[in-house]
Amino acid sequence: MSQANVTLEVARPADLPAFKQALQEAFSAPVIEQFGGLADGAIPSDADLDRSIGAPGAVVLHIASDGRNVGGAVVTIDGHRHHNSLDLLFIVPGVHGRGLGFKAWSAIELRFPDTVCWQTHTPYFDRRNIHFYVNKCGFRIVEFFNRHHPEPAKPGLADLLGGMFRFEKYR
Repeated sequence: MSQANVTLEVARPADLPAFKQALQEAFSAPVIEQFGGLADGAIPSDADLDRSIGAPGAVVLHIASDGRNVGGAVVTIDGHRHHNSLDLLFIVPGVHGRGLGFKAWSAIELRFPDTVCWQTHTPYFDRRNIHFYVNKCGFRIVEFFNRHHPEPAKPGLADLLGGMFRFEKYR
């Protein structure tokens, strides 16, 4: 495993177009691998990204390794309940397998030490992500959204991807 340093930096508004493009490329790769292509454009859509980035409490972070941008994250911080959400996390495909995702997650946890519970989601088919969240980061699968049990906030999302796991991690 690489001994590269990982740092987090809050993204500036001028950074958002490039951030969104890199995120969509990273999120599209497993969908293309699983299904052979994208049916309806970028994943997540520009509208979904704008909602995540503009949500109350959202923090957009660049992930850098030894001064080079290698990914990003969007977290939503609830300063009252301290139940926070990892909405989006990505490492650019060319640097997977070097431990950068785990180092980034560890840095996120350190940056928000008052968190009582983290929550995140990932598609059912993305085994690499499931392994990462459960076996590396210590999350637990707490719910499976699908056409018979849709997510209340995004009822069509599970249908689009065939199902989504919801994870939680308590400190």
